[in-house]
Amino acid sequence: MESLAPGVQNAGQPSDPQKGQIVRPFEITLRMVAALAVPMTLAYMTTPLLGVVDTAVVGRLGDPALIGGLAVGAVLVDLLFTTFNFQRSGTTGLTAQAVGAHDEKETQAILMRALLLAAVAGVAMIVLSWPILKIGLWFMAPGAGVAEATADYFQIRMLSAPFALANYAILGWLIGLGRTGLGLAIQTLLNGTNILLSILLGLWLGYGIAGVAWATVIAEALATVVGLVLCRALMDPQTRPSRARIVERAAWKRLVNLNGDIMVRSFTLLFAFAFFTAQGARFGEITLAANAILMHFFIVGGYFLDGMATAAEQIVGRALGAHYRAAFLRGLKLTLVISVALAVMLTAFYFVFGNALIALLTTVESVRAEAALYLVFAALTPLTGVLAFQMDGVYIGATWSREMSLMMLVSAAAYLASWWLMAEPLANTGLWLALHVFLLTRGITLSAMLAPKLRSAFPQVR
Repeated sequence: MESLAPGVQNAGQPSDPQKGQIVRPFEITLRMVAALAVPMTLAYMTTPLLGVVDTAVVGRLGDPALIGGLAVGAVLVDLLFTTFNFQRSGTTGLTAQAVGAHDEKETQAILMRALLLAAVAGVAMIVLSWPILKIGLWFMAPGAGVAEATADYFQIRMLSAPFALANYAILGWLIGLGRTGLGLAIQTLLNGTNILLSILLGLWLGYGIAGVAWATVIAEALATVVGLVLCRALMDPQTRPSRARIVERAAWKRLVNLNGDIMVRSFTLLFAFAFFTAQGARFGEITLAANAILMHFFIVGGYFLDGMATAAEQIVGRALGAHYRAAFLRGLKLTLVISVALAVMLTAFYFVFGNALIALLTTVESVRAEAALYLVFAALTPLTGVLAFQMDGVYIGATWSREMSLMMLVSAAAYLASWWLMAEPLANTGLWLALHVFLLTRGITLSAMLAPKLRSAFPQVR
């Protein structure tokens, strides 16, 4: 069996002359950051590519209501699944810290706890899917055609819930170990299978939006099976945690507190996007469809930058587990500089090729024309969001979840206030400007909290 990560040993709880801890130095290099970030950037990019393909498949059915139905259905599914994204981010931070502390038994126990939680939560989501759909349609208030398409998509997609949550946990665990290459392999399998099946079932076999949903269910199940096999192969049977350690009350309490904070953060984030879609629906099916097209630009940008944020998660978590301040600061600076450079490049790309991408995503001329009017706002989202994405990685790796959730609530308040001020005079333009206020506020508030958190985490400069 292959060990969990190079240099990781079951060393128990470290000790220090002053604080009961020892410092475990490790080097942070540009090559190390790239080795962590590049595989996950490629992995994350397959996710919005899937959304692009799904939109392109439905967009070629010739009915704007189906595009809107896919957009609304995807928002409802994401509202649920991303609310449980703590399965990925929480697992990453805890795992990275266990790796930094050289505690292999706890590293394995973290995955097992996350998988148990995924099974219970996933089944509960399936059971509650019908009332959730009704509440979601009431809140979003789409037209009759959009609502029918949404229901067809949503009810099928929810069958993938246990597998989707398990895949979050598996990916988070692999990232925490620094095994981002394996994370890339699983995400490529998941989204590659999904893309192929979406085209096959949605277009070639004529199942339309239902075929797109079934493609996701099948792909999630396949990725879960493969991911579990890979994780088992990484675990050294000589250091397996006991059942008592897996169900240890203190560990579950920490997990629940961490996940609760991340859930608040994720739910607020998804509320912001759901609110964006709901307000866009007020302007009619054409504007709703155009906003759905342009949101893919933002989503692609976010996933593109998330690769570097993932590197920050692993480095920061490991640095805290190792009690090594220098690695924390070095990782913070490197990931921030590279993230800003990538954001500038991506914004330039959108300005040059944005209209061509819109034409690729839909054949409906009225939707193309509407999307072109608001392209500039979508193209700027990587720049206004880059600091928020990078800070999210830092706070997730450090498991500073309480501060992250509080600053998300502050940012959401600024977002809603901005929309209230700009809604009547600027309409859809005001909606996009409010989104930019939301992104900027997140980055600025999290950055302002960083210095006091560092002083608390590393009282002795190392």
